Amino acid sequence: GVTRLLLTRIPFFKEIIVSSFSCDSCSWSNTEIQSAGRIQEQGVRYTLAVTSRQDMNREVVKTDCASARIPELDFEIPAFTQKGVLTTIEGIIDRAVAGLEQDQPTRRVTDKEVASKIDEFIGKLRQLKEVNSPFTFILDDPSGNSFVENPHAPQRDEALVVTHYRRSPQQSAVLGLEVDATPPDAAEDLRDEVLQFNTNCPECNAPASTNMKLVQIPHFKEVIIMATNCDSCGHRTNEVKSGGAIEPQGTRITLRITDPSDMTRDILKSETCSVEIPELEFELGMGALGGKFTTLEGLLKDIRDLVEKNPFTLGDSSTPSRTGKLQEFIGKLQDVKGKAQAHFILDDPAGNSYLQNVYAPEEDPELSVQRYERTFEQNEELGLNDMRTEGYEPEATSGR
Repeated sequence: GVTRLLLTRIPFFKEIIVSSFSCDSCSWSNTEIQSAGRIQEQGVRYTLAVTSRQDMNREVVKTDCASARIPELDFEIPAFTQKGVLTTIEGIIDRAVAGLEQDQPTRRVTDKEVASKIDEFIGKLRQLKEVNSPFTFILDDPSGNSFVENPHAPQRDEALVVTHYRRSPQQSAVLGLEVDATPPDAAEDLRDEVLQFNTNCPECNAPASTNMKLVQIPHFKEVIIMATNCDSCGHRTNEVKSGGAIEPQGTRITLRITDPSDMTRDILKSETCSVEIPELEFELGMGALGGKFTTLEGLLKDIRDLVEKNPFTLGDSSTPSRTGKLQEFIGKLQDVKGKAQAHFILDDPAGNSYLQNVYAPEEDPELSVQRYERTFEQNEELGLNDMRTEGYEPEATSGR
């Protein structure tokens, strides 16, 4: 047979390799995917409430290390039991049914009781495809490289909850990640030094170098700027991370855009910050686009590129109605950059985002900064609920 490989880049989960095998003799064919990018800094969990037949057609990327669960049936597809696949919710159920039916003829001969129970369970799985009653589909990927489609993009999907979490040491070990728990011997002051370390290019995977520098932003705090430059393919990328601690309160920054000159305002968007434009019914969640230090115009351009390069919404398989809506949204986004008035909101539970006040040190009449107490769920996403800062030292052994 013939195996065809395609390396492609898809937004929200970086690069993947799509492989397709076909045999001319028996007409058997098979497709699977493998992650070609790096493991993400956080794991991801998608929780979808399936209530209609349309939900069964949602695109799903499930990697090798992802597990899928349906709590209503107490059913789970463990990690590393299936190859990575690009399919739909219905396709995942069909694959599970095919796997259970594979050895049923043998079971009916050797153990009829077990075979009848499995037949009963297969019937329940097939009934799920009709969506006679709603059920929950959970996709959990410690590597952060799986994905469930939002058909309402760029608006929020009320039926889909996306949660990013910190991997446990056991999950890191399963993924082959080594965590060095030994602290450094001495702290060094690196504020005036540019650090350089070796890495791999995110585009062509060739050896590249990454520069890292600690920078002080006026009227704000210190941030870490990381820049990668690949000599092989010319790819360049930069990312900003907070250099300080998580603030005691979250920050919600609201800017009323009234003039094209507002597009030149500097913006620091941390990786924990979400972006909202109420007039466009648009919201960009935490983790999307990563941390950035740019201008308002640059951030709107990155948002436009994110929408235009999404193959799930503007690719060959998209519907004309969905494509029309997204093209209309892109036009409205372009109007915001030029003439239309709108509100631009940065909501950062960690308090590490910043929007320039052009009237500093005076107050900006178009800019408001609101401090708020974080909810339990926000503290959970930031890993603060289980963090201990006091009383964690082991007690001294008595009698020595």
